[in-house]
Amino acid sequence: MACSTANVTTATPGRYAKQLASHLGRRAKLVSEAEGERIVVGDGSCLLVLTENQLVLKATAQDDLTLARVKDVVGGHLARFGSRDGLLVNWVDHD
Repeated sequence: MACSTANVTTATPGRYAKQLASHLGRRAKLVSEAEGERIVVGDGSCLLVLTENQLVLKATAQDDLTLARVKDVVGGHLARFGSRDGLLVNWVDHD
């Protein structure tokens, strides 16, 4: 399993999570979990976890190529939504 995480600092993590889930939910499956909202993108997914000052993105997939697609879709949309606020989406891959 390929995994990657991005900790995106923002004063309004809930707003961005809601916007991201609403926008991507038109084409992707959304699954509510105890820890947060999961966006299923093809054969991969990204869990959106809220903290006080961060939106944590936890992407997982069966292989690196699918993981790259999940990161591109979720991270790219979030970066565009947060461009005025200077949001930075920096992924850290895990073994």
